[in-house]
Amino acid sequence: MMDDRTGKSPATLYHYSTGHGDLVMGRRCLIMGIVNVTPDSFSDGGQFDSTHAAANHALQLIDDGADVLDIGGESTRPGAEPVSVAEQIERVAPVIAAIRQTRQDVPISVDTRSAEVAAAALEAGADIVNDVSGMRDDPALPALLARTGVPFVVMHMQGTPATMQQAPDYRDVVAEVSEFFESRARELATAGVTVEGRMIVDPGVGFGKTLEHNLALLRSATRLSGRFPVLVGASRKRFLGEILNEPDPTRRVFGTAATVAQAALTGVHLVRVHDVQAMRQVADVVAAISGNGD
Repeated sequence: MMDDRTGKSPATLYHYSTGHGDLVMGRRCLIMGIVNVTPDSFSDGGQFDSTHAAANHALQLIDDGADVLDIGGESTRPGAEPVSVAEQIERVAPVIAAIRQTRQDVPISVDTRSAEVAAAALEAGADIVNDVSGMRDDPALPALLARTGVPFVVMHMQGTPATMQQAPDYRDVVAEVSEFFESRARELATAGVTVEGRMIVDPGVGFGKTLEHNLALLRSATRLSGRFPVLVGASRKRFLGEILNEPDPTRRVFGTAATVAQAALTGVHLVRVHDVQAMRQVADVVAAISGNGD
């Protein structure tokens, strides 16, 4: 059935419930605001590495229009070394608890590869687990997802943060990333995880990819999965610096805006961004033009 306003078939709606509000994906592109509680993240490392600063920043991102927050205590920039479980918990759990003292109406995602960190974050008030390893690094993570039933993000990464940009190589990056998501969905389901209505997929822009790989994935993001909503995280990343000849990540806002506009126009469900206010404006205008507003 066609939409009389747009001449397009209506998009599939994904309704994911959380303990602090629902994510309805398939209308306006939703905005996931980044809160890095780290000293060494590539763009904003050290800016929000105290509980007070990070919680205040998170609350500002909500005011700026974030639909969901993503809070991480371990940098996954190229070349980054792992951070201990204890240190990650010490960084993220108090921030989540502090946010929950003020806001109960916005879902929070924890960005971690560790089941222990994820469990501590969920106990503190988080709702979603976002794992850049695609739930592969910690064998206890699938069991946690099966037990709690929370939504989760499976991201594609070739290699590890320490090695991923050394020599990325694919025969067909779009086909291989698509197959990765289907393979992970099967394996997680076999492990007892409910994937329908829970799993979100992220092609991992910048995670073990060259400039051309990243561009190919952005062009084809909505074709990467027919079963699960798609999240794209291109905010301020190195490939934008290559295109723009801009070494300073904070000066790549307009480049990021182009990726958000492309994502929203083509039907990507969520974008993970640093500059929430500006990117919410981009998503809102695209939604208004497309007739897909809230």
